[in-house]
Amino acid sequence: MPPRGEFTYKIVKELGVVLSTNRSGWNREINLVSWNDAPAKLDIRDWAPEHDKMGKGLSLTAEEVAILKEFLSDYDPYAHET
Repeated sequence: MPPRGEFTYKIVKELGVVLSTNRSGWNREINLVSWNDAPAKLDIRDWAPEHDKMGKGLSLTAEEVAILKEFLSDYDPYAHET
């Protein structure tokens, strides 16, 4: 395990590279990422082009992904409710 305050990461699989790109050239991506050699999680965050820096993001376990898929199954992103 890395020293306190430090962490390691490995992008195990790129799933959705470049959902969007911000003005500084960073890409919002969906990847499977292993943090500190733990089992990989689905991860959504902004990455610098060389994956050497990252922004804050969201990592989900397999169970959380299954629940999210259920929630989104009937969601229409183009329907606007008021």
